Amino acid sequence: MISYEFPLNERVRTLLRLEDLCGKLDFFMGSGEQRCHHAAILTLFEILEVAGRADLKSELIQELERQRQHLDGLRGNPAISAAALDAVLGEIDRTSARLLAGSGKTGQELRDNEWLMGIRQRSGIPGGVCEFDLPSYHWWLHLPAEVRRADIAHWGAPFVPLKEGSRIVLNLLRESGKTTRAQAVQGTFQQMMGGKVSQMLRVRLDEAYACVPEVSANKYAMNVRFTHAQGAERGRTYDGDVDFELSYCNL
Repeated sequence: MISYEFPLNERVRTLLRLEDLCGKLDFFMGSGEQRCHHAAILTLFEILEVAGRADLKSELIQELERQRQHLDGLRGNPAISAAALDAVLGEIDRTSARLLAGSGKTGQELRDNEWLMGIRQRSGIPGGVCEFDLPSYHWWLHLPAEVRRADIAHWGAPFVPLKEGSRIVLNLLRESGKTTRAQAVQGTFQQMMGGKVSQMLRVRLDEAYACVPEVSANKYAMNVRFTHAQGAERGRTYDGDVDFELSYCNL
């Protein structure tokens, strides 16, 4: 099964982008290869761009507090594990404290690093980070992998609270979804929303289908159109019926 997630507001869209970039950073940083660490640096610049939203940190703090209050109200519910609930609440409290402790614009330390910003500027030019353009960067790439990895972890440290906060919110959002089976007849599916508002839609379908979903939704209706994923017909509405799973996620 392949899962596709479609954010229905800007906040969730930003959190999904941040999650994707942080996952790539961890992967590239974990390697000892020079090219992987170069990719980690470029990913770090992308995270800096996404995390630069002035309201992102405050929105995360507010959402975590809202979820803390909601979960705290579940205490005493026999259907809820007290240990699991305490673990989640503790995680929320720790992450909120780290977010509140951060002062100024997230990632300002990187913006003040002239060496990194020089690499960032050159990386926008095709082939702009060759050794003859940035000899000091070429030298850094030849340091031991452990040293490079420690440097990348240090530069990425300011974004860790945002990463943890977004992980908690997205996990709770995903767990809120109720999954139903659906079928797109001749590649199209529509469902009336009746004023119901969702923050994210999840579509899961068997990887044997050579098609991909496109979603459009508002408070009145939700439409899923499956299109051919490859070949000359790519982008055209899929000809057959598609069985899939649909989840509406809302905190």
